[in-house]
Amino acid sequence: MSEAINVLEIQNITKRFGNLVAVRDVSLQVAKGEMCAIIGPNGAGKTTFFNLISGFFPPTSGTIKFDGQDITRLATHQRVTRGMARTFQITEIFPELTVFENVRTAAEVAAGYRLRPWINRAEAAQIHQRVEATLKLVSLEARADRLVGELSHGDQRASEIAMALALQPHLLLLDEPTAGMGDQETYQITQLIRRLHRDSNYTIVLIEHDMRVVFHLADRICVLDQGRMLAQGAPKEIAANEAVQAAYLGNAA
Repeated sequence: MSEAINVLEIQNITKRFGNLVAVRDVSLQVAKGEMCAIIGPNGAGKTTFFNLISGFFPPTSGTIKFDGQDITRLATHQRVTRGMARTFQITEIFPELTVFENVRTAAEVAAGYRLRPWINRAEAAQIHQRVEATLKLVSLEARADRLVGELSHGDQRASEIAMALALQPHLLLLDEPTAGMGDQETYQITQLIRRLHRDSNYTIVLIEHDMRVVFHLADRICVLDQGRMLAQGAPKEIAANEAVQAAYLGNAA
């Protein structure tokens, strides 16, 4: 049996802000096609950990490898060009543009057209096809001409995910994808993420506060506590872990 190919390998990563240690000696490996959830209480270091992975913060110590290459000191945009895409807890979109225009912006960046004042007809047609395919993937093709700012919160989140997908990532980082949503919108976004993972085989790491979503989606759950990795394992293992159960989950699992 062949070994799993790791898309992401984090070794003993630490981040200090003065005397505060936000992330302490955390290691994590994410295999190709895996869905990994990061959970923990407020202040556990989840967002800082994501910021280290995506390049917003440099680590104080430790290493990060992506597709087998050391990216520890690479800038955020360099990680994007290598195939890493991220969404944020507060949805990052262009509300004054249409859904299609938002996704097209990301597709043009992925194609290397970001600094070009114009593209030719063949290139424009290729971008158009890519945007249409991405919108279909997230079930937003019927809303392509709507201004994103006019959409529901759930559709805005789906638009942001579509922008991330248009970057053609090997790794998709989702920061609180169901934050601020009601039950119906949470269900819709959960189903979208499930499709991306199971049908399109995206490798996904997500931070999520809703334990229903976590246990419904994740292949593996990692629990951070005060910047340390408290536990990681399959959902059944985490649900049965007494330390995790007592500290975070209660009866939610």
